[in-house]
Amino acid sequence: MVLEDEKIIDLYWERSESAITETDKKYRSRCMYIANRILNDNSDAEECLNDTYLTAWNLMPPERPKFLASFLYKIIRNHSLTRFKYYNNSKRKKDVCISTEELEECIDRSGSTEEKYDENEVVAAINEFLDSLKKDRRFIFVRRYWYFDSITDISEKCSMTEENVRAILSRVRKQLKEHLKRRVGV
Repeated sequence: MVLEDEKIIDLYWERSESAITETDKKYRSRCMYIANRILNDNSDAEECLNDTYLTAWNLMPPERPKFLASFLYKIIRNHSLTRFKYYNNSKRKKDVCISTEELEECIDRSGSTEEKYDENEVVAAINEFLDSLKKDRRFIFVRRYWYFDSITDISEKCSMTEENVRAILSRVRKQLKEHLKRRVGV
């Protein structure tokens, strides 16, 4: 039997070791998917998964996430990207590099973004933008820039041509750039 998220979070707050076991039962496959999309290596993904569980253990309490899945996915994604950068400074995974380079065109590089803009403001603007997208466009955008899916994978999932997916991503990036300029001046 798989526990509900609220009960799993309660286990973390009680400092019960079964919190990790229950988290693993419910979220292991999805977390491994996220890590493998970035790292393309099961042993590295497994280490990131263990790091994710440790981070979750250390953050709860005091944090009490509203959405455990999102909380865990963000942690494993960050651990995986950190590991990716460490191991692959010279030999980069093509899809991850291309995805991040594509998004860089949405941000003004004339100065340090961290110094010029409040991170919470930028995050709110991006969330607002994603909420405004049609469901199919949002799906394509998130698959590409959050999960680092290849254009081929996305086109297969959406029953579209690769060229159509590329065109949609290009238009959405331009819309995001305009939205960020209007909303936060990025």
